[in-house]
Amino acid sequence: MTKDASFVRKILFFLPYTAALTHAITVNLPFTAPDNAPTVSGSLFSLSLEQDRWLDWVGTASTGRNEFFFNTLDNLIQITGEAPHIRIGADSADHTDFGVGVKDAEAIFPEPTEIEPYPEATNITVGDAFYEAVRFLPPHTHVIWGVNFATKNITSAFLQAQAIQRAFSSNVVQDAGIILDAVEVGNEPNIYPRNTVRPVDYNISEYVQEWIPFASNVSAASGITPNSHTQFWGGSFADSFSELEPSTSGFSPQGLFGNGILNSEPGKLIKTFSQHHYNAFCFSNCGTLQLEQLLTKSTIRSNLSIFAEDVAVVRDQGWEYVLGETNSNPLHGAPGLSNVAGAALWALDYALFAAQMGVRRVFFHEGVGYKYNLIQPTTLTRSPVDGSTLPSPLPPHIQPPYYAAIIAAEAIGNNSRLGDGTRLVELALGNSANLSAYTFFEDFEDESGSGESTRSRSRLARAVFINLEVFSSSMEKRTSVHVDFDFDFSDFGDDSDARRIAVAPSMMQVKRLAIGHADDTSGLTWGGVTYETNDGRYSGEESIEIVDVEDGFDIQATEVVLLSFLFL
Repeated sequence: MTKDASFVRKILFFLPYTAALTHAITVNLPFTAPDNAPTVSGSLFSLSLEQDRWLDWVGTASTGRNEFFFNTLDNLIQITGEAPHIRIGADSADHTDFGVGVKDAEAIFPEPTEIEPYPEATNITVGDAFYEAVRFLPPHTHVIWGVNFATKNITSAFLQAQAIQRAFSSNVVQDAGIILDAVEVGNEPNIYPRNTVRPVDYNISEYVQEWIPFASNVSAASGITPNSHTQFWGGSFADSFSELEPSTSGFSPQGLFGNGILNSEPGKLIKTFSQHHYNAFCFSNCGTLQLEQLLTKSTIRSNLSIFAEDVAVVRDQGWEYVLGETNSNPLHGAPGLSNVAGAALWALDYALFAAQMGVRRVFFHEGVGYKYNLIQPTTLTRSPVDGSTLPSPLPPHIQPPYYAAIIAAEAIGNNSRLGDGTRLVELALGNSANLSAYTFFEDFEDESGSGESTRSRSRLARAVFINLEVFSSSMEKRTSVHVDFDFDFSDFGDDSDARRIAVAPSMMQVKRLAIGHADDTSGLTWGGVTYETNDGRYSGEESIEIVDVEDGFDIQATEVVLLSFLFL
């Protein structure tokens, strides 16, 4: 966390608990990470930004840097030492053209509706300053930028790619260490037929045949070579969600490989496969019932496990697998579902489960005025819920899912850039249908105690528990679960019981995401502090319990607890 005058840390040894205890469980905690435990990136929570309002997010030469957006990113950097990766593109990337003589951006937007109060631009023409604004991001930010593929205008895509290359080659961007990781050619090409920019029978083979020469031109314009840091993102396919979009066969990593993309020169420049996925389906007035469906543990897992084979295939190829665009509900989110406190629990469980599957980063999609945003970066004059004119402008602010990014950052810590990084293991909790738990392991030097040389291990450092049971404003009784621990020292082999006891943590810090109700839209606190401030920095007095490990802890419905184990 950053430090400011409003922050005072407070350690508590006991915190009164008011929720009704419903049951207790004992959880087996591994003391060291298994060899196959995945490392988790400090930039696990990353952002996908709708391109049409990019300058509202980051700022312009005339307005200066958007300090609120910068601060919300910097909060995460202060914790992990790593900036969230920023993808700039999405649907509006396929509506973008480069205009010689255009300074920033000229956009045409359709009329707002109740369901989409802030619709994407139908056309956006940009100039060099549009790309040069990347300099306003925090230093050392990694960026992915999308270019237009839908319109088949190779001249426009070539000009866009040249402008991107110029921006990232500028002295100010290079001095800040802001890096172009990848160029993304097109957005969700498997739904081009629905958007009437390809024939209804458009298939993966035709896509690959189009993509190869198109990407060859883009790589020439943007300086992408086998030896450059910048490479291509591949895929960026939409999944099939409910009745809105019937399944489109073949658009998958297997489809790319089977149709020869790896045999092409630009195909050899792909290092990351991107999948898009939205989780619920509700248009408006979703209410508690839909929220309970979103927060079902089995549903979160089934939403992601359908990609397990794809993740394995991609990683076998040596690529990274990312969820390049994802969030709770399509069509910019749904009120009562995407913009409430419960969505913070969903986002945290969703991202951590994805990470333990081998997903490298999760890019939560954001747009100005979108209901599912972690961050609303600029002043709004229309309600993001129903499009009505607001009685007074709504200033920049964070929304509940932002707390999920903060909690994940603290759980991962700043070890991810050192050694083998932080390792992640999901805990098996038996029949605890509403409780999820993840453990985090950091490298340490294990002293043998017998004069032998030390060896590096990944030792248990922290654990996150997420109680997904919905406690809404319509309910009176709030339940809780008591959690006790058994430590698993099986990795120590024949080491003595005395040695195991000596290395076990005896105390732990307990930090809570306090939520009034799952359907609240504000009022959350993380360890006693709030990020619901005018500048996006936190404020308040931090409250952390310190308890004996052997006493366990309680976690109530609609709550997150972070445990930090103390080795005294």
